[in-house]
Amino acid sequence: MDLLSDAVAAMRTGTPHSNRSENHAPWQQSFAAQEGAGFHVVLQGSCRLIPSAGDPIRLLPGDVAFLPRERGHTIGDSPHPDRRDTIAEKTVMLCGAYLLDQSRAHPLLAELPDVIHIPARVGHRTPLRGAIDLLGHELGTDHDSGAIAPLLEVLLLYMLRAWYDDHPADTRWSAALYDPAIHAALAAVHRDPGAPWTVKSLAAQAGLSRSVFAQRFTATLGVAPQSYLTWWRMTLAARMLRDTDALLRVVAEKSGYTSEYAFAKAFKREFGLAPGRFRAAAPTEISRIRPSA
Repeated sequence: MDLLSDAVAAMRTGTPHSNRSENHAPWQQSFAAQEGAGFHVVLQGSCRLIPSAGDPIRLLPGDVAFLPRERGHTIGDSPHPDRRDTIAEKTVMLCGAYLLDQSRAHPLLAELPDVIHIPARVGHRTPLRGAIDLLGHELGTDHDSGAIAPLLEVLLLYMLRAWYDDHPADTRWSAALYDPAIHAALAAVHRDPGAPWTVKSLAAQAGLSRSVFAQRFTATLGVAPQSYLTWWRMTLAARMLRDTDALLRVVAEKSGYTSEYAFAKAFKREFGLAPGRFRAAAPTEISRIRPSA
C-alpha cells in the first residue's frame, strides 16, 4: 500500500476544492491561516508567493507551490526589476486547498517545510504534469465534474512524491519510503492495523531478525515499532469515531483490542477523552485536543 496515501487519508476531514484563475498585473491575494493545506500551480506568466515567515518565492510557468500547513501567505504578480514598461502580464493559475486535521498530522507530513517549491523541469515528473493537465482541463469546462476531487487527491500524492524524490534522507520518514525492509513493515501495519502485531512478526514482514529490525526501525524513524503501531491504531480509531457510527466494540477490534475496556483506556491515555466523549464532542472541540507525545 502507498504510505503517502495512507498518511493523507488519516488526516483528511473534508473534500478538497480548486479553481482556475486569470490575473492581470498588478494583482495580489492574501490567504489567512487555516486548518488545512493549499497549493498553487502556475500555468502561464509568473507570480510571487510571500509566506508568513521566510523569503518570497518566485513561481514561473509550470512551477508548483504546496503549503502542507496553511500559516497564512500572500501571492501576487512578480515585478520584473529590469522592465520599466507598464505591460500587464497575465498569470493563469490553478489553486486549491485540502482540509486536513493538523492536530493529528502524520509524521510524513509533519516533517515537511511550511512551503514546498517544486520547479518545473523539462522531462521530469511526468505523472505530476499529467495530473495538472487533467485538473486544468476539468476546471476549464462549464459543467460540474465529478473528476475534480479525485484528481486533486492524485495531485496531492504526486506533489508529495516529487518532493521526497528530490529530498532523499538517511533517517526519518523520507528514508522509510525508500527502505524496503522498513517500508514492508509499515505497509503491513497499514494494511491490517488490527492484527496482533509484535516486534517479532513485524520483523518477519521486513525480512530481518527481531533485534536488527527494532534497532533499524527506531534509528530511522525516531520511534519504536510498537509506539508507531499504537499511534496509527489510535489515529484510525479517532477517525472511525468521528466519521462513522460504528459500535465501540467494532472500533476496538479494528484497532487491535479484544477488550472494549482496554481500548477505552488506551484511547483516553492518547487523547485525554474517553471514546464516547470524543465521539460526542463538537468538531471544534476535537480540533483543540492535542494527542499525547
